[in-house]
Amino acid sequence: MACSTEGAALCYRTISLVGGELIGRHAHPEVSLHSHPLSEYMEHIYRDDWKGVARLMLSSAEKLARCGADFLICPTTPSTSCCRRCARHRLCPGCTSARWWPPRPGGSATGASASRGRGTRWKARCTPRSWGPRASSNRAPGAEARALIDRIIFDELVNGRFTAESLRVFQREIASLREEGCDAVILGCTEIPLLVPPEESPLPTLDSTRLLARAAVEHALRA
Repeated sequence: MACSTEGAALCYRTISLVGGELIGRHAHPEVSLHSHPLSEYMEHIYRDDWKGVARLMLSSAEKLARCGADFLICPTTPSTSCCRRCARHRLCPGCTSARWWPPRPGGSATGASASRGRGTRWKARCTPRSWGPRASSNRAPGAEARALIDRIIFDELVNGRFTAESLRVFQREIASLREEGCDAVILGCTEIPLLVPPEESPLPTLDSTRLLARAAVEHALRA
């Protein structure tokens, strides 16, 4: 299930690359994709209507279940409530960067990676509980910085714009978190890894989009 084009494209591309690594040359699991227009999601998000967001995602989940999908992934942070609803409706199991639904021991792929060091997440809606029992202590940028980061995400990154100026904003905030004692940063919004590659970050990064894609391929191989 896709929400933003850029984030879904990164996730799909990573699934293909990980498939080639784990399955064989030019190989990856069968993939089906459905997305409503991002504008429909934003209408609900701007009103803080997360039930409306979940309804859109559930619509995508139902269509994919009818296609015969064995399980669902959704590379977008606010999608946890959708996966919960999919489980209630007895659709496919689902996974986001934050959580598996139904819940599984060990929490999410990102949470498992974060357990190897302290993590910092961008979105307040990603609570430590959502990362599973191994979640570490966390810090987040202040309110003013979060507002700037959200503007960059929704005005630039989801539209495929990646500028040096915006990269410097993220580098500054990550450096500030390093000074607070953080030893890793979770790039918890789907598009952030497209702007902040590991070599440009003042802290080691946990790329939630690519971790989700790898977890999806590994799950498909176990199924």
